[in-house]
Amino acid sequence: MKIKAILFSIALLTSLTGKSQDLKKQQDINSIKSMCGCYEVKFNFIETFKYSKDSINYKPSATKHDSGLEWVELVENQPNKIVLQHLLIVGKEENDIVKHWRQDWLYENTDLYSFYKDQTWKFNKLPTKNVKGQWTQKVFQVDDSPRYEGSSSWVHVDGKDYWMNTTDAPLPRREHTKRNDYNVLKRRNIQEITPFGWIHEQDNDKIIRDANGKDVLLAQEKGMDIYTKVDDNKCKLAQNWWATNSELWIKVRSKWEKVYASNKDLSLEKKVNKKSLFSVLFDLKPTATQAEVDAIIDSFVIK
Repeated sequence: MKIKAILFSIALLTSLTGKSQDLKKQQDINSIKSMCGCYEVKFNFIETFKYSKDSINYKPSATKHDSGLEWVELVENQPNKIVLQHLLIVGKEENDIVKHWRQDWLYENTDLYSFYKDQTWKFNKLPTKNVKGQWTQKVFQVDDSPRYEGSSSWVHVDGKDYWMNTTDAPLPRREHTKRNDYNVLKRRNIQEITPFGWIHEQDNDKIIRDANGKDVLLAQEKGMDIYTKVDDNKCKLAQNWWATNSELWIKVRSKWEKVYASNKDLSLEKKVNKKSLFSVLFDLKPTATQAEVDAIIDSFVIK
């Protein structure tokens, strides 16, 4: 009888644990999907500390205060994968839509492409036990090429609702055309859901990484992107643009998925025929074929 009681207790505990995990996962999903919609966004960055040995001639990045209207589209909604596409509205016409960054969320994912330097990402296979209950956030460039990825748990405690991770990334667009004195941005990202929308908070290290992988810290910065929810109708232009162009970007994502599925280190050309990948893809018509898309992306992948 004692053995039966013990077995029953184990079964009950397992059942309760499973239900608790399911409830936690649903909380995570609700938080991720709550980032969808129309937002007025304030982008704020300030360099906080400098460590350059050349302190006299070193010029810190200018403090940045910018704003915009952004639509976040729910592109995929699966039990273990959620895809959010950001669309920036820069004018009053449908041509004034910029396909912005994309964030994919994968549950208990073990495959990561970690940024190294110089247009190169290293493939990492994580142990299954290390990602239990976690979500990987995969962030992509405007052309759906990789930027940075990291795996962590969503936290729902004491009225707080956030995900935090530290990972290496390329220079952001606000820096890569202006700075060449560092080549890696180590980002501590916090995405916190708030009553008014959500916040993307960053504490970043600007790093010089040499050919041997040795890092030297150049400077640090603070970032605070504040997403305030507004009526979805304010982002109608972006919704219409996506309805017209989404099929093209399905083809782009499809090709990239095949590239990523190789599960090996990835290096990309900065330019082909003096043009960046994003400019070539942005020039395509919505009716472009899969073969056209594949050929363009293949030309940038270094074999």
